[in-house]
Amino acid sequence: MIKARISSTRALLRGGAVFVMAAVLGGGGGMAATEEAQADAQETPSTTLPKCDPDNGGLKLPDGFCALVVADDLGRTRYLAVSPTGDVYARLRSEDDDDDAKGGVVALRDTDGDGRPDEQQWFGKDFGTGIRIHDEYLYVSTDDAVMRYELPKGQLTPTGDPETIVSGLVNRKQHAAKSFTFDESGNMYVDIGAPSNSCQSKDRATGVPGDRPCKLLEEAGGVWRFSADRQGQTQESGHRYSTGLRNALALAWNPEAKAVYAVPHGRDSLDMLWPDLFTAEQNAQRTAEEFHRLEDGGDFGWPYCFYDVLDNRRVRAPEYGGDGKTVGDCDKYPEPLVAFPAHWGPNDLLFYTSDQFPEQYRNGAFVAFHGSWNRAPLAQAGYLVAFVPMKDGKPTGEFEVFADGFIGKEEIKSPGDAAYRPTGIAVGPDGSLYIADDVKGRIWRVVYEG
Repeated sequence: MIKARISSTRALLRGGAVFVMAAVLGGGGGMAATEEAQADAQETPSTTLPKCDPDNGGLKLPDGFCALVVADDLGRTRYLAVSPTGDVYARLRSEDDDDDAKGGVVALRDTDGDGRPDEQQWFGKDFGTGIRIHDEYLYVSTDDAVMRYELPKGQLTPTGDPETIVSGLVNRKQHAAKSFTFDESGNMYVDIGAPSNSCQSKDRATGVPGDRPCKLLEEAGGVWRFSADRQGQTQESGHRYSTGLRNALALAWNPEAKAVYAVPHGRDSLDMLWPDLFTAEQNAQRTAEEFHRLEDGGDFGWPYCFYDVLDNRRVRAPEYGGDGKTVGDCDKYPEPLVAFPAHWGPNDLLFYTSDQFPEQYRNGAFVAFHGSWNRAPLAQAGYLVAFVPMKDGKPTGEFEVFADGFIGKEEIKSPGDAAYRPTGIAVGPDGSLYIADDVKGRIWRVVYEG
């Protein structure tokens, strides 16, 4: 990987987010002045680069990068958000029988200046996946709604109840998690995953054809657009922005291209459902995880077609008369910007616009992959964070494995054997990259040392 020089600006900004908690002594103004001064002090990040762990918290990173574990054992940590002052918010997804769950969000703050949050506060009764900070509000999602909390200046946690922005989103348990992103015009985009593999009349049944048209696409399998700040919206009052996306959990706004991008989950089970047409090895390798730029009214072909990462073309799905070779009308759907390997499980996406990392990372895309389950008899794969170099909204080279080592072993046969599984990624105000895991609830902070 090519190294780049660090500009003087990057060198000043690449430190940890540290908060000065000093009280104001003396002077007029009393308690109000003291509280205001404390709040202002909270907004001053340190420029000190934190000390990394000797083993990078178990991660394998490119030359010049290192990592430190900033939180551990939080529970099923999903997505992350980092405030302009460096407070870290982690969204938690609780099991129904998890009596130890303290709340749906944990807020983390560094109060002693070492670059590692040492204060934890829990809040929120509802659990889920999505979390983002937008216009001084903290937005969170459940499996059927998006809500927001107001974040008072200087406070780590909200004081009031959340406002419901959208409710009534389709939730059929399969692909129920809701991710979301915001554009620069007051719009919010929400992934509504399809509760199906290929829209068969009997889902995941051997030899059963798919429904065409797929009625699921009327309410799922796409991205819906809503107002970001209007309460009381429902799915019916929203706008179906793009369709033909099985489950676009990895969803993000690209500020350089001024467009929404997604890496949806591809289909599974070619060999299980159509054993006369596909081998287990073909299933493990052929169905790409596709990286797309979304458009209003765009259709990306699910469930009728899939992109074959080995043959580099889109082919008709077997549920719709395909045999693994027939293209049919599948060439009318957009080609992916990147065809990632099959079954890696893309979970989060972000575009890097900070300047702590070398120049070649600017405006590129990081993708967090949760890891595979449907690759037997091959070893499981995809427990990693990848990077796609980009300019003007288009890839400029092949994707690279940026962060690896999450599985903890050379080879695993089941996702349950993985030590960690990447779920959420976020960038701090100094340009550090944060990565969350939902096996043990660990959060890493990746920095560039040069």
